Amino acid sequence: MIFTGAVSLNTKGFGDIIDITSQVVSITRQSPIKSGLVTVFCPGSTGALTTIEYEDGVLQDLKDALERIAPSDIPYQHDERWGDGNGFSHVRAALLKPSLSIPLVSRKLTLGTWQQIVFIDFDNRGRNREIIVQVMGD
Repeated sequence: MIFTGAVSLNTKGFGDIIDITSQVVSITRQSPIKSGLVTVFCPGSTGALTTIEYEDGVLQDLKDALERIAPSDIPYQHDERWGDGNGFSHVRAALLKPSLSIPLVSRKLTLGTWQQIVFIDFDNRGRNREIIVQVMGD
């Protein structure tokens, strides 16, 4: 069986990190599925999903690490071609990936005590995003 829901977001861009755990939990509770797999997916090429301890220090550490790995202030071939200045956002999103899968056991997501599901918008402007949540199992 498959159950699909969505989370709508308005983001600020530039590494905006949004905790979507409660929305994903709400969708899994609406689903008749008790055990299986929850896949969270962001269409588009400048956003990513991950799990993290949603705490100011950790969030800033992640932003700082990504700035070191894929700096926002260097030239990118993407920018040369399209002129939109968001080449860094595509590289960051590719590194973290647009989807996340979490086992569902007895109607509960198997997240660690301090683990939340977050969407990160790397684009260089705010966007309206729709995150797809698909629950598969029985």
